[in-house]
Amino acid sequence: MRCLVRRLAVPAFLLLTLAAATPPALSPAQEARAERLGTNLRCPICTGVPITESTNDISREMLREVREQVAAGRSDRDVYEYFVARYGNFVLLDPPKEGAGVLLWGAPLLALGAGGAVLWRVLRRRTPATMAAPPMTEPEPFDPFLAQVQRDTARLAGSDTESKS
Repeated sequence: MRCLVRRLAVPAFLLLTLAAATPPALSPAQEARAERLGTNLRCPICTGVPITESTNDISREMLREVREQVAAGRSDRDVYEYFVARYGNFVLLDPPKEGAGVLLWGAPLLALGAGGAVLWRVLRRRTPATMAAPPMTEPEPFDPFLAQVQRDTARLAGSDTESKS
């Protein structure tokens, strides 16, 4: 009898191990949901690669876990919380925008708004009269050659207008 139990125990153990290793059969909608969830989970070994695109064993195991949880009927939030509990917020490619994450997401927008406000105040202070007035410069020193060229140019311009009439 003991011999029979031992002979049956080994194949039964192998069948149970094989059954536990195979992922549950999912409907096409569940499979699509598992893939969508997997694209937001980061591979712990690769840099910035979702588990659906990674080929290492940990990513495959994580994707199997996602499929099991989808088959069990857990919500997206429950699946993400499960992985965050195991790997931390790092595992999410799109972390939630709460806590310190809000500051990181909002800081560029705040800086852009502050820069726009400063620019608006600077432009508002400038008046059209100060923008149009030429800067005050000292008169040019008297140059007799330049004065002669200006007289000749004015005389030529005057004779051109008389000849055209």
